[in-house]
This record gives sequence, structure tokens and C-alpha cells, in this order.
Amino acid sequence: MNNFIQASEIKERIRKGQAIVIYRGHALRLDKWIKFHPGGDKAIHHMIGRDATDEMNAYHCDETVAGFLKWKIGKIDGDWVNCLPPIQGGTYAAKDENDSSESSHKKDVSEAVTGPKMCGEPAVKVVPKMPEGLVPSLNMTQAFEQHIVVDRALSHADRYDDALVRRDLESLPNLDPATQHWLSQEYNEMHQKVINAGLYQCDYTRYFKEATRIALLFGLSLYLLFAHKRWFWSAVCMGAAWQQLVFIAHDAGHISITHNYQVDNIIGMVVASWIGGLSLGWWKRNHNVHHLVTNDPVHDPDIQHLPFFAVSTRLFTDVYSTYYERFLWFDKLARKTIPLQRFLYYPILSFGRFNLYRLSWMHVLLGQGPRRGSAAWFRYFELAGLAFFNYWFFYSVCGCGLSTTRERVQYVLVSHIVTMVVHVQITLSHFAMSTSDLGVAEGFAMRQLRTSMDVDCPRWLDFFHGGLQFQVVHHLFPRLPRHNLRAAQPFVIEFCKKVGLKYSIYGFSKGNEVVLSKLEEIAQQAKTMLDCAKTMERDAHTAASTKTPERQNWVQTHRRLN
Repeated sequence: MNNFIQASEIKERIRKGQAIVIYRGHALRLDKWIKFHPGGDKAIHHMIGRDATDEMNAYHCDETVAGFLKWKIGKIDGDWVNCLPPIQGGTYAAKDENDSSESSHKKDVSEAVTGPKMCGEPAVKVVPKMPEGLVPSLNMTQAFEQHIVVDRALSHADRYDDALVRRDLESLPNLDPATQHWLSQEYNEMHQKVINAGLYQCDYTRYFKEATRIALLFGLSLYLLFAHKRWFWSAVCMGAAWQQLVFIAHDAGHISITHNYQVDNIIGMVVASWIGGLSLGWWKRNHNVHHLVTNDPVHDPDIQHLPFFAVSTRLFTDVYSTYYERFLWFDKLARKTIPLQRFLYYPILSFGRFNLYRLSWMHVLLGQGPRRGSAAWFRYFELAGLAFFNYWFFYSVCGCGLSTTRERVQYVLVSHIVTMVVHVQITLSHFAMSTSDLGVAEGFAMRQLRTSMDVDCPRWLDFFHGGLQFQVVHHLFPRLPRHNLRAAQPFVIEFCKKVGLKYSIYGFSKGNEVVLSKLEEIAQQAKTMLDCAKTMERDAHTAASTKTPERQNWVQTHRRLN
């Protein structure tokens, strides 16, 4: 017999530090499980107070799903209305507090608090753009009126972002509970069709072909270097092999090869760390959050690339990243680079792999992954792998295979620049898409379709894109084997037509144009903001020459705001 639990009790438990997640009408208490969670702590933090049924089913195998209810503390009494997770700025008042207190939405996002209190609550107060508890709709005014702009130089960027939210609301189904519940039902019916079609069954002959192709590239690279001293073409082959290798690591990280957690992670770590020099554990922790809060400027690390790129004007306001747990400053360097980001896009991505080395070593050395449970030993296996990679590539290949420092530097640069293709493929699917905050009312399927884009290509070119061209399909079914994503695409198209959601797909060259256009659009907003700031500064200098108290107060006010 089920023990019913009231919404007020769940909120009180969350306020006291418990991690309560809703799954299939049951309240699960996961705060004692977080430190063992192989997918990282932040993945759970973003689901606290929410119905995470679709997300949990999509990201876990049947065996894991079957064990979810062992964490239940009661069955929900009535329909559940999503709460904002503490990590996203959710507030949970004590039962004896009245509702007359001043709204926290009128406080600046940089307001500091004494420290985390609720599970996942950041050390800095985060205020969502969409007011907590509000279901956005086209006829609302409250959401946009509550945003207080204290600097005229930023008001234009805020209006621009508000316009994007309104544009999204015009093209999407309603966010009311009934509509979102219907969308969830339709998504689950589609998912069942994909399962019935046998698309979760992995064709291992495809991986044999890929392994053969990658081995040939590595072999050709070493042959050209050591037998013929053709370092340039050797470096090109090396970079091409790494580019193809990433796709296997991606599959393994999603447990979509053998569907066995330990086996797939071993495959992934060998491929990523020992051969590629990158941490699979870092990628999984990063990527899990990306899948859950896709394209949110405050929470998704995959679009937090200041000072080099900004795909949302919300990044102009020194936002606090809940993933990196630090501020993303729109500093002097960002003010120089963001207006030029369209032109810097490809050059900066050419050096993207070097940044991944840095992030990988930080993840392993600082122990940012799980330290307990079935994934605890991954850290040491990856540490050995990263050390081995530095030995075989930087010492054996670059150090012993090349005779001069100039050749070694050129070899490293060429091999790494070739991998730029992967970074373009990854950013292509999200940089041009919506970055709006539509609140917690939005369901899983709708968010994935709103924030992701597919790339159209002929079947024979699938090997080049490695499945990353089907990001929409992948985000809806993250554990689906990569080679079956094309077969699942018709189910997604049918679903979108039925429920009225847009399925975004462009050719590779057109997709690049769309991304560059988005980068230029945001760059123009940055230029407008900076020009406005310069005008205010010039006016302030002019006013400083006037000695009247009124003018002096005006100057002091604007200096304080700047």
C-alpha cells in the first residue's frame, strides 16, 4: 500500500537539504545516493523538485530504471507541479513564513549568500530570468516586467532577449500542465516505437569497420613519420584518427555500445584517455548537465565559452555558472573578442583540443568525478591513461620521431588543428538554437527539440560526422547506438508533425551559415551595448565639469552603476 506525501512536505524536505526528485508519481529521496551517482552530482541537482520521469528513463538502462523506486519515500498526492531546483535559484520558504516578504527576483544575480543550505544550492544567489512559479505564455506581462535593469547600457540586450523568449512562445505548444503532459505521453509512445523497431540493438560490425579505419589512419600516420619523414601528412592522419575516435568515446560515454556500464566505460576510457589524451569522466560530467539543461546560459557548460564566444546576451551580465561554480566575467577581453566572434569562430576552434587537455587534467587531479561507488576507480585508470598518452604522443612520436623543435611544434599544431572538425560539429548543433529560459514547466522532449539542430548529409558521409549530425535524435534518445540514429529519424519527424514542434535540420554548409549569422547577431548586440556604455561615460565626463550638486549626484550615480 502506497504512503501518500503532500507537496508541502516535499518542499519542506528540500528546504532542509534533501534531494527529492519525482519519478512516475513517486517522491524519491536521492541525497544519500548523490555521492555514488556515476553521472555526477549536478545531474541530480538540476532535477530536484521536478518530475524527472522522462529524463531518468532516457538516460538509464532498464536494469537501473527497475531500481529507481527503492529510493521512494511516498506517492505524490495529486498532480505534481514542478518546482525550481535550488541550483537554479529555487526558493523554499519555511512553513511558518508568510508570503509578504520581498520577492527575491528583484535582487541582482550577483547577490552573495553565506553558503549552500539546500542540496545543490550554489554559493551565489542565482535568479532565473523566468520568475519562479510562473508558466510563460504569450499574453503574460509579469515575467518581463519583473526584470529590473539598473544600467541603461544593458537595457537593449535585455529587450533583445525578451523578444527571443516571445518568439519561442509564438512557435511552441503551450506550456500549461495539460499540454506538457500530452507531449510527454506522445514522446513515450514514440520512444516505445523506437524500442519495438529494435534500434537499441547495436550492430558490432559497424564498430569493426570503424576500428579498422581508425587503425589504418594511425598506422599510416606512424609509417609516414618514421619511414618517410613526411611529418605534415603524418600529422594530418593523426588528427583525422583522433577525430574519428571521439565518436566511439561518445557512444561509450552514453553506454550505447554494449549497454553494460563497466564495459562501455572501459572502452571509452581506453579510447579517450589512453589513445586520445582526454578524460571520459570529465566529458560525462559535463555532457550529462548539457543534456539536461541544454543551451541555458547560466547552467549549460557547452555554451559557456567567455571570453571567446557568447550565444546569448544574458552572458553580457557577468553570470554565475552553476557548473563551473564561478562567475563568467564579461571583462575587457570579452568586450574585445565578442564583437569579432564571427571571425574568430574557426581560428579559436582550431585550438579547442588544448583546452580539453586542461579540463581533463583538472577533472582527474582534483577528483571532480564520483569518489565512491562503481565509478570511483575510473579516476586512477584515467590518470594512468593520460600519462601514457603524453608518453606515446609527446615523447615517442614528437620527441623521438622528429629532429627539431620547429618540426615538433608544427606537428602538434597541425595534428590538433585537424581535429577542429569535431568542435565545429559539436557547436553546430546548438550555437544557433534557442537559449531562452522558459521555466520548469517545459517538458523534456520540447526542450530538446527547441535547443538542438540536426545536420543533413548523404548516408555515405555518416562516417565523417560520426552520428553528431543527428543531435536532435540523440538528445531525445541518448542511449541509442549511433549507427541507428538515422533509422530513428522518421519517428522524430512524425512526432514533430503530430504535436506541432519544429524539427530543425540544415545541410552542413547551411548550418555553418546559420551559426555564423547567430554569432554576428549577438556580436551586434554587444557592440550596441558597448557603444551605449561609451556614450554614458562621455556624458559623465561632460557632466563632471559642472559643479552643481544635481549634476554631481548624476555623475556619482552613473559611476556607481558602471
